[in-house]
Amino acid sequence: MLNRIKQTWFSNIRADVLAGITATLALIPDSIAFSFIAGVNPMVGIYTSVCILLIISFFGGRPAMISAAAGSMAVLMTLLVAEHGIQYLFAATILTGILQFLMGVFKLGKLMNFVPHAVIKGFINALAILIFLAQLPHFTGQSWPMYAMVAGTLAIIYLLPLLTKAVPSPLIAVVIMTVLAVGLGWRMTTVGDTATIVPSLPSFLLPDVPWTLETLLIILPYSISLALVGYTETLLTQDMIDDMTRSKTSKNKEMAGQGIANTVTGFFGGMAGCALVAESAINVKLGGRGRLSTLVAALFLLLLVQLLGGVVSLIPMAALVGVMMMICYEIFDWKYVGTLRRIPKAEALVMIVTVAVTVFTHNLAFGVIAGVLLSLILFAYKASLIRVDREITESTVIYRVHGQLFFASANDLLDRIDIHSAPAHVTLDLTRAHIWDHAAELALHQATSRLEELGKQVEVLRSPK
Repeated sequence: MLNRIKQTWFSNIRADVLAGITATLALIPDSIAFSFIAGVNPMVGIYTSVCILLIISFFGGRPAMISAAAGSMAVLMTLLVAEHGIQYLFAATILTGILQFLMGVFKLGKLMNFVPHAVIKGFINALAILIFLAQLPHFTGQSWPMYAMVAGTLAIIYLLPLLTKAVPSPLIAVVIMTVLAVGLGWRMTTVGDTATIVPSLPSFLLPDVPWTLETLLIILPYSISLALVGYTETLLTQDMIDDMTRSKTSKNKEMAGQGIANTVTGFFGGMAGCALVAESAINVKLGGRGRLSTLVAALFLLLLVQLLGGVVSLIPMAALVGVMMMICYEIFDWKYVGTLRRIPKAEALVMIVTVAVTVFTHNLAFGVIAGVLLSLILFAYKASLIRVDREITESTVIYRVHGQLFFASANDLLDRIDIHSAPAHVTLDLTRAHIWDHAAELALHQATSRLEELGKQVEVLRSPK
């Protein structure tokens, strides 16, 4: 027990602390932006991130994975807040957490095994594109200092590690750019221009809603949607982090942890969140491996808001845009895209469709659903391709069927059997085929019935079960 605690908490202290601090820099603009999407005060998004990070550090199943307020979930909250108010959002967040906790208890994490590799790659690449597109509005109406600062931020991020890796370069880049902007008096958009940071602590509260069946029917559709989107994005991010760290972690434990985190967050005036690909990727790439990294991110974000809110307000958005640009480049799977000509065309198509739908709808869940459905269709088509060999003599014909017999291949089987010109004795050899459903059984019965109506003697050979 003590060894496991040491391994997950204190085996990588220095890197976890620095990575957690740096990941916080990406959390600040995202938490504020996601609050605007949901139609709530920016402090709701910030304290949501603090609360979820604190709890998931102890109860999550994937150490070093950053969970906080998320854009994919914020878009689902907009209508609820607009029509019923923020108190219903808190209630929906609590119910979302309960649903996700049950997902973990009933071990629904295994369902992610049905998400193809191409969909996961499409999900990651689409997110990189969406993050990049989200940075473009920051350039609207800006002059050359904005472009110079973004370029300078990227230069420091990529050149500083050539000299030293003692401190994460994105953290140094943001500090230098903030000092430059203040020192030179550049008039640029800052964090303080996008939201007013109020140093206050969240407090425990019961959502001020009628605890009735009517309220449940209002929030239930939103909670189900939030739980499913959170499930999808969290476990896809977990797959990505597992792959980056060459490790395997429990999806069911992670979902239960997400459920606990969202439930508690709802009682502290927060909105539902989930794992974040970009922040998780930067945390891991900068060396974060243990639970300490996410705990540090939560505490540092809380510290910034409580004690250094004025300093945070001075950070130029250009510096944070540069950090996000770096994240886009780092999480985009350039190697996989380079193999598109060599991998199976069906897999390439699934990845491209996943990216296209996600970018077009700006909804990661839609992209994943489209990719999974396309994969299922392509798999069903491939599985429906059966081979029927015919061996014929003067009095007998043998049809040897190879492949999977189900609704998609049933009619093909009927077309392959020449009913009218068959000899007196017909053998259907299914020992190398597998019958999956009732549609295949009906097709087989239809074939034998037609042959028997024409006076043929029919023998069906099946493989032993």
